[in-house]
Amino acid sequence: MGKLAGQIAWVTGAGSGIGEAAAIALAAEGAAVVLTGRTKEKLDRVAAAIKAAGGTVHVKTADLAKPAAVQKVADFIHSKLGRLDILVNNAGVNIQQRSWKDLKPEGVQDLVNGNLFSAFYCAMSALPIMRAQGGGLMIHTASMAGRFVSPLSGAGYTASKHAVVAMSHSLNMEECGNGIRSTAMCPGEVRTPILDKRPVKLTDKELSEMVQPEDCGALVLFLATMPPHVCINEVLITPTRNRGYLAAMARSKPAAK
Repeated sequence: MGKLAGQIAWVTGAGSGIGEAAAIALAAEGAAVVLTGRTKEKLDRVAAAIKAAGGTVHVKTADLAKPAAVQKVADFIHSKLGRLDILVNNAGVNIQQRSWKDLKPEGVQDLVNGNLFSAFYCAMSALPIMRAQGGGLMIHTASMAGRFVSPLSGAGYTASKHAVVAMSHSLNMEECGNGIRSTAMCPGEVRTPILDKRPVKLTDKELSEMVQPEDCGALVLFLATMPPHVCINEVLITPTRNRGYLAAMARSKPAAK
């Protein structure tokens, strides 16, 4: 019997990266996991791995930028599983056109839909279930870009992730009396498929030095196994070899004479 036996976890963006690692970690500790994303083949692959390890898993595809699709998954959880203990609000996107001079309205719309609106819709659909049962935990994958402004992540991504951090803190302000806890998880560089959207391709060495999805999965599990009277409001997780810090230090060195 794992620490999360009897609990229900809903993981979005579960077909790869942080979502996949989080789902596998939660299932290994006994939670029944609901996987949501847009691509059924990816979700089925993750579900097969969980089942092979003896876990319980349900696959529910949805476009999380559409509130009706999100609510349909929440209704399944409520009617068929009876409760929702953990929401890992992980779905997110980025685009290659990141600077103001390159941004197009459709790109900004994709970022806001994929990073902010989807997170809001999932939180809104989870809240009634958690309120009725007297508690629950939400973990929102934001970003270091949700706390610090950098041109690397791009204006639209940075703005949308800042909003996710603010959303998470506002949930704690309003819902703490209902036993609901919310964590803004802010990773630095993580080796996930979203890196494929970087304008400059990364080397294998650079990728190996980043935080790995499994590291974030372990952090999600840690948050999920904290006692209900403890709320981790926000957490930063970055590579030890932080390329942002190193670049800033290099820029600050005085020029050789």
